[in-house]
Amino acid sequence: EVQLQASGGGLVQAGGSLRLSCAASGFAFDNHAIGWFRQAPGKEREGISCIFARDGTAFYADSVKGRFTITSDNAKNTVYLQMNSLKPEDTGVYYCADQCMYSLRYGITTVSDNWGQGTEVTVSS
Repeated sequence: EVQLQASGGGLVQAGGSLRLSCAASGFAFDNHAIGWFRQAPGKEREGISCIFARDGTAFYADSVKGRFTITSDNAKNTVYLQMNSLKPEDTGVYYCADQCMYSLRYGITTVSDNWGQGTEVTVSS
């Protein structure tokens, strides 16, 4: 059974940092692409970053490029999202999912239904 568990959210002031973790199990982690998605209050879920665990190739949404860094620890089956220079508009529930992909037209998306529980990030101004 595929399981993905996001953690590490919290309340932080604008300009601060947080590191989110996504612990994965139930599939061959090394062969997968794992992504981070977020849903702000009243908005649709958006893809913000995706990493290919095998070689570390990473993609970012324009809204987080230069501020967020996604990494993968294949020995721990865990993907991290380091979030720096946080802004109030980064507030939302953050989820991780497998089978993410990137395209110029659609940005970061996934065909997976394996969302798991999200972790809430609140950035105060």
